Amino acid sequence: MSMDTIIREQARLIILRALAAQIDETLNSDLMIEELRQFGIRKDRGWVHDEYRWLAERGAISLVEAGSLLVATLAEKGHRHARREAVIEGVRRPSRPEL
Repeated sequence: MSMDTIIREQARLIILRALAAQIDETLNSDLMIEELRQFGIRKDRGWVHDEYRWLAERGAISLVEAGSLLVATLAEKGHRHARREAVIEGVRRPSRPEL
């Protein structure tokens, strides 16, 4: 597996978790850039838009355009992956919660 693939899979999980952490489960692409930077993933808005679209195509999030930004909202399928109840291929599996 290439390093690019590993980074993309990890970033997709971070995106789902970051959305789940929001009261309204929504973040625009510029705010998501900052979330990803906290995990050492430094990418531009275009890269985040690509990942948002990839997740939206798989039903994990929904998207709304707001000027030059994309606003993502977590969908039930994304929730299920983040809770380890379902698997979205291409998104890193969350680790098991500590008991």
